[in-house]
Amino acid sequence: MTDRGPTVINTGRSSNTGWAVAVILAVVVIGGLLMFTGVINIGGSGGGTDVNVNVPAVETPSTDAKPATTETKPATIETKPATETPATSTDATKTTTP
Repeated sequence: MTDRGPTVINTGRSSNTGWAVAVILAVVVIGGLLMFTGVINIGGSGGGTDVNVNVPAVETPSTDAKPATTETKPATIETKPATETPATSTDATKTTTP
């Protein structure tokens, strides 16, 4: 037989850090779920929070009051009649006969 090299035998003395992290993470996740679902109440409020809100009554406006006036006066523009001016011809082709 030929020599195959050394044989490694695992004795199980490996680190259990992975299992410890997994257990701690599972405990945190389960605790968070229990807190957020209301099974565990750490806040101390006991669930007796009053959420009723009293709203004051709304009063309708009185109809006796005068409404605000939005009356506007039309603008006055002073106009003058146009004066007639004689038209002057600038056409050189027209001739006038005396």
